[in-house]
Amino acid sequence: MDLKSLSSASLPGKSSSPTSFHYYVSPPPPAPSPPFFVPPSTTTKESGIPIITLKCTFLSKHTTKECSGYGQVLLCKCFALPRGRRCKPIFVQIARQVVKLSPSYLRLPSRAWKVKLVGEGADDAGGVFDDTITEMCQELETAIVDLLIPTPNCTADVGYNRDRFLFNPSAQSDEHLLEFKFLGILMGVAMRTKKPLDLHLAPFVWKQLCSLPLSLEDLEEVDLLYVQTLRTIAHIEDSGITEASFHEMIPLDSFMGQSADGSIVPIIPGGNIIPLTFSIRKTYVERAIDYRLHEMDVQVAAVREGMSWIIPVPLLSLLTAHQLEQMVCGLPEISVAVLRRVVRYREVDEQQQLVQWLWQTLSEFSNEERVLFMRFVSGRSRLPANFADISQPHLNPYDSLPTSQTCFFQLRLPPYSSQAVMAERLRYAINNCKSIDMDNYMLSRNAGNGDGSDTDY
Repeated sequence: MDLKSLSSASLPGKSSSPTSFHYYVSPPPPAPSPPFFVPPSTTTKESGIPIITLKCTFLSKHTTKECSGYGQVLLCKCFALPRGRRCKPIFVQIARQVVKLSPSYLRLPSRAWKVKLVGEGADDAGGVFDDTITEMCQELETAIVDLLIPTPNCTADVGYNRDRFLFNPSAQSDEHLLEFKFLGILMGVAMRTKKPLDLHLAPFVWKQLCSLPLSLEDLEEVDLLYVQTLRTIAHIEDSGITEASFHEMIPLDSFMGQSADGSIVPIIPGGNIIPLTFSIRKTYVERAIDYRLHEMDVQVAAVREGMSWIIPVPLLSLLTAHQLEQMVCGLPEISVAVLRRVVRYREVDEQQQLVQWLWQTLSEFSNEERVLFMRFVSGRSRLPANFADISQPHLNPYDSLPTSQTCFFQLRLPPYSSQAVMAERLRYAINNCKSIDMDNYMLSRNAGNGDGSDTDY
């Protein structure tokens, strides 16, 4: 029951017919739960807390959130503003609202907040939340939001982790640090709700978030050429270079070095005026390595602060980098076998040809197409590492092109004349339908309706 219906209920003693509402009488807020354990939203008979039926007009914020399954309602605008102005990134819009909330409002088992898309008719029962999370991940990795940068190995097209990202060491403003804090909140929410983020961070980052020590080998995995250069400088005498010819071979004359974003920076305070000579070259290399291993400490601290709003961060040190990545980001490969294990059928039998065609089509899809399929039916792009954490989808035959309800991870398939037709229609849907309730958006836009001021978005 929502607040609107509750507000119309009568107080005890009034003559009008009151509305009954069942809720649990909860004790004071409990101590923090064990690491990564999500307590149930209501307490059953095992706790010994009685269930009481009352008649009431409204609930407190704490009780309302337990009953509704989500926290605060956040406004977000996805489409262009009037006069051709662009909206702020979804990440920025939601970050500015979330960091103002109390952490206790975000520690929910399903959705930390509910998203209201301004000018659109979609009602967020979970799908809009999932879809905006996926959109925010895309904004982070396409430089729409400048918190992440590709690894130097990606830029140079050498070595490992060419498809991974690092925190941007140049993003140090107060606004950037608030956004990094929100990124940490997203990671904590992903761990608590079992809804993974589609992020591709390098192991270098995950080790820092776990407070694990970094080594030169870790740096080499993200910036091979720079490490090779430093090793050459440290052992340049092996190539016959002497103090007299040092500066002919090494185009550096001070303690300046290369940052992860490619810029040249002092590797120690005042490094731009400290001369680099043959005799102190190994000291230079040590300082350059130390700088690179710690240049993102400020950003890492902001992300860990955000994670601490949701989970007990000190316990992250018990995890490996790979374990933390799986808890936050799930599995990058969409397994058809896993989907078949969790699917539920309604008004259709597993042995029907339509269903067999679907599984055969998904098996023939590339992983990129299966990711698009996941986005189409659930709003998400990844599966949790534990398949038991996947909400179960439904297959429900219905006429027309395939449709989905992302809130409920539900796909509706009409009858098809052949598998080839099904594959063509499904490919069309997953590649061309990436917006929720576009029809209502166009009606609202033509009518000039919308919530909030343009400056909010």
